[in-house]
Amino acid sequence: MATGTEPPPARTTRPSGGTGVHGASRAAIAARHLRTDRWWLAPAGTAAGLLAFVVYSTWRAFSGSHYYAAPYVSPFYSPCLAESCVPMRHGPNWELFGGWWGLSPALLILVFPLGFRLTCYYYRKAYYRGFWASPPACAVAEPHAKYTGETRFPLILQNVHRYFFYAALLVACVLTYDTVLTFRNAEYAWGHAGLGSLIFLVNIVLIWAYTVSCHSCRHIVGGRLRHFSKHPVRYRLWSWAGRLNGRHMQLAWASLLSVAACDFYVYLLATGAFADPRLF
Repeated sequence: MATGTEPPPARTTRPSGGTGVHGASRAAIAARHLRTDRWWLAPAGTAAGLLAFVVYSTWRAFSGSHYYAAPYVSPFYSPCLAESCVPMRHGPNWELFGGWWGLSPALLILVFPLGFRLTCYYYRKAYYRGFWASPPACAVAEPHAKYTGETRFPLILQNVHRYFFYAALLVACVLTYDTVLTFRNAEYAWGHAGLGSLIFLVNIVLIWAYTVSCHSCRHIVGGRLRHFSKHPVRYRLWSWAGRLNGRHMQLAWASLLSVAACDFYVYLLATGAFADPRLF
């Protein structure tokens, strides 16, 4: 008796000129896939989450305002490299690029952390599935007739990920410096800690965990070694990076949310929505 859950029957004829999963060397199955679960939820959720961050970060990057409230500076704008940067009492202004034609100073620095994330192995998987449907899910065929992978322009540019990693290290060092300075008050006195200090501290821990869990970091510290026994220190570092790498997806999302939370918190303080609650 039919229950309504049986898989569709295999087809016995193949359409002429088929490509991809419908090519002559593939199994002749009539349905696009045989999955009966809600497989589309994962790529749809990924696309929604990434799109929300893109919309928010684009708005904040082009606004060019409300990114500093002593002693906090938004991670989207640090280090500030244009003449248009507001005077920051907690540290020097790096006016290296003049007025930058009136554009937001965030556009000078965001290219590096965004380039690192866009070329990250996890984020590639996320937006390939969520936006390009390449493929949208396991055992679900992609709609593209031809697949060339990352061997042609523009996807071949993903190979610059290893170089963006070094830039991401520098950005993480700058954000670490900014985090340390959140434990000073507006009069430069140490021993201050507000709610923002705690938010920034959580963010920098997640930023470092995400950065060193990167596949490129793991390869740099131990990927080219032939004998781990001769390099015990690098083997230990490789092992630590490997453990973090197993949580790379979770760290990618957590650090993405935390950096947005830091920026939004600074925005609220800068616009006078409320005062930073002091913890001690």
